Amino acid sequence: MNTDLNHNPQLEALTQTFKALSEPVRLRIVHLLLQRDNLCVCDLTEVLALNQSTVSRHLATLKNANVVRAWREGTWMHYAIQPDTLSLLQLELMKQQLGTILADDLEELATYEQQPRKCSLPSAD
Repeated sequence: MNTDLNHNPQLEALTQTFKALSEPVRLRIVHLLLQRDNLCVCDLTEVLALNQSTVSRHLATLKNANVVRAWREGTWMHYAIQPDTLSLLQLELMKQQLGTILADDLEELATYEQQPRKCSLPSAD
């Protein structure tokens, strides 16, 4: 088994994306950003009924995971979904990308499937 894949930069980036999306407030932010071209932090604080520091902290996590992009307009920060991430999260595309990144795992699975199954059914006690 190839344990080097656990330290693959592409796999690590994808893992960070899913970690960023694994929090309810961040999923709510992403959902709102998917509905509009972009939103200002003040828009998100009002809609989510959260304070600015909480929203900004969650947006920073999403930005660090490359889920959203940010830019300043005057005193306001605006956010939008990162187009590359949006396409990444399409499951068929993700299947293809993971198939490329984790090709060694697929080979390992194919080899495993050539042998008798090592799993056993639970005993009926």
